[in-house]
Amino acid sequence: MSLLEVDHVVVQFGGVTAVNEAAFSADAGRVTGLIGPNGAGKTTCFNVISGLQKPTRGKVWYDGKNISRVPVHRRSKRGIGRTFQRLEAFGSLTVRENVRVAHDIAAGSRGLLHRGARDVDILLERVGIAAYAEERADSIPTGTARLLELARCLASEPRLLLLDEPSSGLDETETDAFGELLRDLAADGVGILMVEHDMDLVMAVCDEIHVLDFGSVIASGTPGQIRTDPLVQKAYLGYSDDAPEPARRAATGDEMDQTMVMAPIGGTPS
Repeated sequence: MSLLEVDHVVVQFGGVTAVNEAAFSADAGRVTGLIGPNGAGKTTCFNVISGLQKPTRGKVWYDGKNISRVPVHRRSKRGIGRTFQRLEAFGSLTVRENVRVAHDIAAGSRGLLHRGARDVDILLERVGIAAYAEERADSIPTGTARLLELARCLASEPRLLLLDEPSSGLDETETDAFGELLRDLAADGVGILMVEHDMDLVMAVCDEIHVLDFGSVIASGTPGQIRTDPLVQKAYLGYSDDAPEPARRAATGDEMDQTMVMAPIGGTPS
């Protein structure tokens, strides 16, 4: 069994089905992508995995155990760490202090309070934000704040990382460095499940990708398989390989830009 197994999860809010029989996995030592347009159910899946949302049906398996009814704090102690779309740093604290808070909470829960500032500085160096250590969290760039959240998450030494749009706010150079960091973390044995709209990053770092559309998984495979999958092309590009050429050209205009956020998966709109 994989480190994480989402087992035919359904989430309903009244008469609305946000997640519909979603089934996918993430392995230790690999980067897994969970992609899809806004409203596809990606963050709801993350909420189910991390324990913030109870599934209507289905189960979540972690390290071979059913954790569907395990509360959030116990999932964290078992090694599940998460970042969020919305930045949640303590704005009045410095970058170092933010990470120190997370570090001390995690260390205290393991009886390791003797670990301290040196470990925090190592984390800041690893994610590439040591230069901002003494800056207030509410004064740093958005991309740096994303990396701060990752450093706080790493302070708990997670075995599974859930990253929700982690590259938002990063420039091209920072995104490249972030991709290298993800590969390094995976090489250390961490399992990474990433929701991301930057398809260049997704295709470069993910070992496997799962595609959500209207709450259902419509495709799973390697980056190459996902890029050429007809269902993915039809769902996100507005055409399939079997569509006439005029339809393909029509799908690359402004209308697609307004309705499809996944266009780079098969090409950049002109």
